[in-house]
Amino acid sequence: MHVEIFDLIEGAKQARGLTVIIDVFRAFSTACYVVRNGAREIIPVGDVDLAYELKKENPNCVLMGERRGKMLPGFDYGNSPADIQAVDFSGKTVIQTTSAGTQGFANAKDADELISGSFVNAEAIVAYIEKKSPATVSLVCMGTWAETPNDEDTLCAEYIAARLNKQSIKRPSTAD
Repeated sequence: MHVEIFDLIEGAKQARGLTVIIDVFRAFSTACYVVRNGAREIIPVGDVDLAYELKKENPNCVLMGERRGKMLPGFDYGNSPADIQAVDFSGKTVIQTTSAGTQGFANAKDADELISGSFVNAEAIVAYIEKKSPATVSLVCMGTWAETPNDEDTLCAEYIAARLNKQSIKRPSTAD
């Protein structure tokens, strides 16, 4: 299995094979809580107007997302795991659009399969990829606003890559 790490929107455009779009702090940690709280599905959308259009066509859907950290007008929720951790999404479809994470989904047009990634679901990602055993895995770090790489997304990608490559995970040393 060939595992490669990419950054930002240009990286999403280069992604091939089974592709993990990584947005640790908000989008895909929030998505994990939404799924845990019973959502039937999450539809990641890159364009705000498309999100509004999908909601208009499907009024029972939940709109969730942000631009540059601010919840959008008419949306049911922003993009914070803390704000939705106790919300019951049982059977709901959630339309999610964000500044970084969902932009990866919108731009990874040559990927065979797309999944979302964060530290919250990192072990599940590793197990899923090992089960699927694809020839190519792309790990795409979406960074801050999909403009600047950030440490948390990079560390998550490196962690997943190390686990897939059966490398030991080095823990930082601590001072006594």
